[in-house]
Amino acid sequence: MNSYRVRLTLALIGLAMAIIWVLPNVVNLDNVKWWPSKSKLNYGLDIQGGLHLVMGADVDGVLTESTNRMVVSLRAEFDKDQIPVRDIKVVDATRGEISIVTDAAAKARVESLLKDRYGTTLQIMESSGDTVNARYFDAYIADYKEKVIQQAIETIRNRIDEFGVAEPSISQQGTNRILVQLPGMADAERAKQLINTTARLDFMIVSHEMDPAQLQKLIDEAQKAGGYSMETMKYSDYVTRLNKDLAGKLPAKHVVYFEKSPNAQKMEDGAIPLLLKSDSGLGGGDLDGAFVTYGQYGEPEVALRFNPAGGNKFAEITGANVGRQMAIVLDKIVKSAPNLKERISGGSAVITLGGRDRQQMMDEAKMISTSLRAGALPATLEQLEERRVGPSLGADALDKAKLGSYVGIALILIFTIAYYRAMGVVATVCMGVNLLTIFALLTTLGATLTLPGIAGIALSVGVAVDANVLINERIRDELRAGGSFKLAIQEGYNRAMSAILDSNITTGATALVLLYFGTGPVRGFAVTLLAGIVATMFANVFVSKVIVDTLVTRFGVKKLSV
Repeated sequence: MNSYRVRLTLALIGLAMAIIWVLPNVVNLDNVKWWPSKSKLNYGLDIQGGLHLVMGADVDGVLTESTNRMVVSLRAEFDKDQIPVRDIKVVDATRGEISIVTDAAAKARVESLLKDRYGTTLQIMESSGDTVNARYFDAYIADYKEKVIQQAIETIRNRIDEFGVAEPSISQQGTNRILVQLPGMADAERAKQLINTTARLDFMIVSHEMDPAQLQKLIDEAQKAGGYSMETMKYSDYVTRLNKDLAGKLPAKHVVYFEKSPNAQKMEDGAIPLLLKSDSGLGGGDLDGAFVTYGQYGEPEVALRFNPAGGNKFAEITGANVGRQMAIVLDKIVKSAPNLKERISGGSAVITLGGRDRQQMMDEAKMISTSLRAGALPATLEQLEERRVGPSLGADALDKAKLGSYVGIALILIFTIAYYRAMGVVATVCMGVNLLTIFALLTTLGATLTLPGIAGIALSVGVAVDANVLINERIRDELRAGGSFKLAIQEGYNRAMSAILDSNITTGATALVLLYFGTGPVRGFAVTLLAGIVATMFANVFVSKVIVDTLVTRFGVKKLSV
């Protein structure tokens, strides 16, 4: 009895949670503050229409730019260390291959500098006479190209967020291509223009000439007078409008930008205003790179490397502002505002991330380093393919998919009830719970429903019916053997479980492979199939058993027709 009560409680809790997560998809609950979930199921490009773009990233161009910057940096370092170098020639810019011409007596010092300061980047290929030849490590080139693509993806994602597109799909294709799918996007020209815009990176000093309460009051007054807010405008337009309205009220050469609260999902959910000095003159053009490193105790940090001019400028600014915060701003969004403990010279710096748990620190370090590189090292993007999918096409395909699903499910339910009678009715009820659970899981995961995803749901229904067929046939076998109905129910579920587990595990393994190696629609199919497997085990096995036990235990049903 205690086991039954536990199972009944778990079944009711699971059903209630499924209803909570599914209901926002069918009822507008945006204004119901106490409702625990506001998430809605997203629809893919093939359902609601939109824009499909394939962009080519000029990774070789970025490598060439990196090689040229490295040559400038090497010249500055050789001059600083007073190492006589007559010339530095670029042999192959796409591989970082250079030739350094020096005096024979100074060759050892040149090699020592390369090994000490560029040991993880450059390898010395040949050293003869007065010439030292070096180039990037192959592993470094591969890693650098991967980072360029990720930088481009981060930049594109920042651009697309301006449109508020729900669940844009931005993924890497091959070594130098990026697939961009924007469901619901109608303004294709504006989207393409925005995607190709270079991200802007700035380093600004946080000002304390105005206390936070006074600053927030000015912001509230400006919003009230202008009748606008961050929720009703694009972020960049909002910041531009706000600073225009606050002109004359803020100290000279100051602007207001915002940092997103660590616990907020969107900027408008937790925007922290910061008053920043706008005259530092230090930006993404002064940065050579940003990478995740580790501190003394293994904690993630972000290492910055400036070009020679940027390094000198950074040293001057940090020296003049020791004890203050320096905000790292990407596209007018404050990504981080670390404290300056001392003057930072040498062309490099480290951003520490505070005392949060390691995974949060690692996630933030990756985000900041990628954002900084996206601003400092943008890859030129070339449009290779464009397809515009009209919503009428998606709606038509969706209607046909719905019709096919409805007809298939109806036929399955009719057959199940006709063949298994009372137990068929139980299976039908569980089928409804199954579909409810699938949509609840997809909504909770933030998954995007596509036409292949609908096919995955249809297949999941077939798998769920198969589970009920196994159970009911096992119950029939027990009844034929002369067992009581109560014993037949117990043994039927127990003996069918191994076959059900085997079939679902093998199907799940296939779905995991598709999820890992697939892209786009293939992954959508895999996600819905995995959700269907979980729903099957919950609804058509667990809930089904609870329903039958309730009928037998609570309502005293002696026998159900099978």
